[in-house]
Amino acid sequence: MNTAYLSLGSNIGDRLDMLQEAVRIVMNQEDLHISRISSVYETAPVGFTDQASFLNMVVEVQSNLSAFKILSICLETEQVLGRIREFRWGPRCIDLDILLYNDENMESENLIIPHPRMHERGFVLIPLLELNPNLNHPITGVPFRQYVEEQKEGVHLWKTFDGVDAFVHSEN
Repeated sequence: MNTAYLSLGSNIGDRLDMLQEAVRIVMNQEDLHISRISSVYETAPVGFTDQASFLNMVVEVQSNLSAFKILSICLETEQVLGRIREFRWGPRCIDLDILLYNDENMESENLIIPHPRMHERGFVLIPLLELNPNLNHPITGVPFRQYVEEQKEGVHLWKTFDGVDAFVHSEN
């Protein structure tokens, strides 16, 4: 069984509803189980900063699927929910990224694992470490908690849920 961590973010429309819908879609995939979810964090935009704040979270999934199949599910989920890619780091109704897949290091034209900028992103590190505080960067071996101290600015706890079911069934 493989363990992967997915980052989810939204800053257009009903942000929480978008995250919930994305989790529901992923949950309903065959051979993919969401084992845990982080709290939801409200975060300042990175890169292109003239846009609304994001809601971000991380989910832990267990699966026999390959990283490439999980990527396909992430991209299909974005498409179903109406993601339009206008420009890099721009506003988005939903964004799903694979952060980690086991302890693997892989690079292809369409997929890089670990996610190449995750150690620079508090909106990824804080919810990831909430799920697993002992994770190390698969390439450098450096504990992710060493990166997080300088990445906390602009990341604020928004809401905590008591498990996956409570998250997908909560009312806004």
